[in-house]
Parts: sequence; structure tokens; C-alpha cells
Amino acid sequence: MKAMVLHRCAPVEQRPLSFQELPDPEPAFGEIRVRIGACGVCRTDLHVVEGELPPLGRAVIPGHQIVGRVDKTGPGVSRFREGDRVGIAWLRHTCGTCEHCLEGRENLCEKALFTGYHASGGYATHAVVREDFAYPIPHNLSDAEATPLLCAGIIGYRSLKRALCGPLSATAGGKPRTLALYGFGSSAHIVIQIARFWGYEVYAVSRTARHQRLAKDLGAVWAGASAEDLPVKVHHAIVFAPAGPLVPAALEHLEKGGTLALAGIYMSAIPPMDYERHLFYEKNIHSVTANTRQDAVELLETAAAVPVRPTVRLYPLEAANEALLDLKNDRIEGTGVLIP
Repeated sequence: MKAMVLHRCAPVEQRPLSFQELPDPEPAFGEIRVRIGACGVCRTDLHVVEGELPPLGRAVIPGHQIVGRVDKTGPGVSRFREGDRVGIAWLRHTCGTCEHCLEGRENLCEKALFTGYHASGGYATHAVVREDFAYPIPHNLSDAEATPLLCAGIIGYRSLKRALCGPLSATAGGKPRTLALYGFGSSAHIVIQIARFWGYEVYAVSRTARHQRLAKDLGAVWAGASAEDLPVKVHHAIVFAPAGPLVPAALEHLEKGGTLALAGIYMSAIPPMDYERHLFYEKNIHSVTANTRQDAVELLETAAAVPVRPTVRLYPLEAANEALLDLKNDRIEGTGVLIP
């Protein structure tokens, strides 16, 4: 198979991924092998490549927004057959026996493993995964369009839940329910479509004019460059940008009893906050840690019902370094997608 391999973490400006030909992976018991049709480029990949997640000290193939078709099955496989179209996401293994797993919070499992970090991911032509960590893909999306759902969509959906948003929360005391999104990249451009489908008024903060235009095109009632300029206080908010200074600003623009979800796997330092100004009046802060398989199932069903239409920009597999550099510099509208 062909793959873009990370041997040593480094800034993407140094083009740390190298193009290699490797032996095709073989599926073990309960595993399927997928011939990859497309793989989304995620900010988590950037954190892996640049070492903002703890480096594992060995080579890795990044990528965890994978869509393709099963081309080989291992012993014991029963859910999928050769030719089935499936997706592979960030979460690839949990123990199934710890208190978190047994309580339906497998995203907190101490023994969780992740695609494109602990095991080879989708910056390649093939990948393997346990069949119980693969997902059928909606028929109304192309491979490239479906890739953002496998992380940006799932994390965005869990962030909505952690922000206490849901399809029944359309009004509050006669006022429209309001949601602010801080950072308007891959996750946010999916979240806004779901939130609008559920009946929310959405406000978007992005420093990039192109992202502000996309937010408005997708139904935002307001989009601007600064959190300080947000024209209203909102009931719910999600910080997607990995920028700690946004947290106090987002809290300051929450209604009493409002909830803020922090969606990043990595965030810069959060500045000191004032209790009365930022946290009093029962304002809530909920962090987001990965996802459960149930989140993925619900997101894919919701995305098909909306229907969600991701915006994608295509790159050849060999251009993975360039795609990550464009992501780092906010030059991608929607999601960058590698095509093997």
C-alpha cells in the first residue's frame, strides 16, 4: 500500500510526512480491511504531527476520518462483507469492562486506543479496524463528503450534546434558543447545519472572512471576527478553536444558566477568570473528550435526516503535508480531504 508516514514530530512547515510504499495490512480476528476512498484532514492530525499530543516514539500513519470499501475480512467477521462501504473514526478500541465503558461513557476508557495515533490511520490506501468500530455510511454522500462526519461531525455532535442542545429545545420563555460557535472550521460547518435543523439561532465567531461568509451561507444570523462583538447573550456555546483566551469571552456572553462546551482535544492556556463576571449565575462549562460509538451512530442518522452537506477541498494523498499546512493557516473552507 501507499502511505504518508510520520517518523518524527515536527512543524508542518518542515513537511514531516514522507511518502512510502508498505506491505498491505492483513486483518486479524474480528477485523476488516478497508480500501480507502477518501480521508479527511483534521486538526487532531495536526496536533499529532506537530507533537502537541504526546509523541509515541514510533512511526505512525495519521488520519481518522476514513471512508472506503471493505476489501478483505478476517476470521470471525459477521457485520460487514467485502464491498460494503464503511467509515473508520478516531475511537478504535475500548476495554468494554471498566466503569466508564459499562456506564456508556467509553470515550473515557483508560485503555482507549485511537486511529492515526496508536494505530495506522487513513493517510494511506488501506487500513484495518475491528468491525465493531466501523460504521455504515449514508448512501446520499460521496466518500469525500462523508469523511468529515467521522470526526468533525461526531465531535461536533457530542459538543452539541455537552452544550445541552437537542432537537426539542427550540424556544425558551418565548425567546429563540441561541447557540454561539467560536471557530468555524470543519466541525462548526457541520454543527450549524444540525443546529439550524433543530431550530436554533446560530452566531459564529471566526477571524477569517471566508469562514464568516460560509457561516452566513449556512444560516448564521450573525458572523464576526471577535467574540467581543457578539451582539447577544446566548443560551449555549461551543469553543472549537484551540484558543484558551476565548473561554472567558464565551462565558461572558452566556445567558444565566447557559452552557459552554469546550470541543478541542488540545487548547492553549485559559486566562484567569473572575467568578462573578464569568461563572456566577449557574453558568456551566463542559469539556468534550473523544466520542462514543453511540455518538457516531446518532450523528450519522441525524446527518442523513438533515441532510448535512459538508464542504470539502480535495488533495492527492501525496499532498498531505500541504493540506495540513493549509489547515494550520486557516486556508481551507470546510474540510480538507485526501484522495489516494
